[in-house]
Amino acid sequence: MIAKTLVKASQDVGPQGDIVSLEGVSKTFSNGTVALKDLSLGIRAGEFLSLLGPSGCGKSTALRIISGLTGPTSGRLRWPQETASQPEHELSFVFQEPTLMPWATVFGNVWLPLRLKGISKSAARDTVMEALEMVGLASFAQSYPRELSGGMKMRVSIARALVTKPKVLLMDEPFAALDEITRFKLNNDLLALWQRFGWTVIFVTHSVFESVYLSNRIVVMAARPGRIVNDIAIDAPYPRTEAFRTSTLYADHCRSVSQALHSAMDANDHL
Repeated sequence: MIAKTLVKASQDVGPQGDIVSLEGVSKTFSNGTVALKDLSLGIRAGEFLSLLGPSGCGKSTALRIISGLTGPTSGRLRWPQETASQPEHELSFVFQEPTLMPWATVFGNVWLPLRLKGISKSAARDTVMEALEMVGLASFAQSYPRELSGGMKMRVSIARALVTKPKVLLMDEPFAALDEITRFKLNNDLLALWQRFGWTVIFVTHSVFESVYLSNRIVVMAARPGRIVNDIAIDAPYPRTEAFRTSTLYADHCRSVSQALHSAMDANDHL
């Protein structure tokens, strides 16, 4: 499912270049579980940032706080570049599962966010078809989810996120359930779209290899409670191709990030 959320901005001015920041954010659930504690993170406009860490480290919780789907127990969320004349920030969220409406066509599923805004099918047609064209599914507009492969369903989910023309794209392990070949293809397609449109992407993953391939910055998190233990720049140039996957530079970055992830897991074991 794709959720478009409008988040009210703070009037404060944050660090230059940050499009959104979490400042001293903690999140404790009603059962007493501390998902995040004193987490501070600035995300720069236009970057591709991955949140990497083991299950239970609060990656998805942080993403949901950024989206406005849940609020912090303490601390604050800021959108420093927003002004009084532009009080709302538009973003889209791609969840782990496509969760498409089985009774609706591909067109109908992608039209949904615009339909909820009161935009008619005829008025939305060009925008919907443009989003489907971006993900290579324009010829499947009248197909139903049951007729699509897993990778195609995720493409529909991404198109539904893009149809609102967001500035920020939040992605919560969208490719985790896909086979490796499909996952690699969607990684490449996502990077091509990111470079074309200049979004800010915040991407949650468990995969060291995926995070290094996609990102120009990786934030490694440890759990109990969720916190940042490393912030790693990936200095490989874009566009990234299959040649990068077999390069020494890629292997070196994967090794460094893997070591940071193991250190994060060791930190949990010693708490």
